[in-house]
Amino acid sequence: MKLAYMEMPSPVGVLKLVATDTALVAVLWENEDPKRVRLAELIENTQHPILLETQKQLNEYFAGQRQKFDVPLDFEGTEFQQKVWQALLTIPFGETRSYKDIAEQIGNVKAVRAVGAANGKNPISIIAPCHRVVGANGKLVGFAGGLENKDVLLKLESI
Repeated sequence: MKLAYMEMPSPVGVLKLVATDTALVAVLWENEDPKRVRLAELIENTQHPILLETQKQLNEYFAGQRQKFDVPLDFEGTEFQQKVWQALLTIPFGETRSYKDIAEQIGNVKAVRAVGAANGKNPISIIAPCHRVVGANGKLVGFAGGLENKDVLLKLESI
């Protein structure tokens, strides 16, 4: 299966948006580690309706005009990763959670480290807000887009 992609400039660098015919599958960082999110063959398509809608909603988010996204999403990962990524979608705009909070939410209190690993593999950055997950002490920890970008996103949300 081939996936459509387009790139968009943003306050956190150039983002690569990736979609199937029916859903968004990835929002990738400018200096993305190619091993972090494995994808099928990519074909550039700057007119793809899901990619255009994603770009529009991300631009609204960066302009402070959007707090929630409503594009169709298709996460590809293990059952555990899926649970973690679904939990990310429940973190409200302007709030943070710890890895422990997410582990408790998915019913596996001992899986704090595994939650961290799944969070790090989140393919749909920003929209599935892994940037809202912080260390137990409230400090910024691990982020595929870099801690500087995590800080930018959290400040955008006034956290």
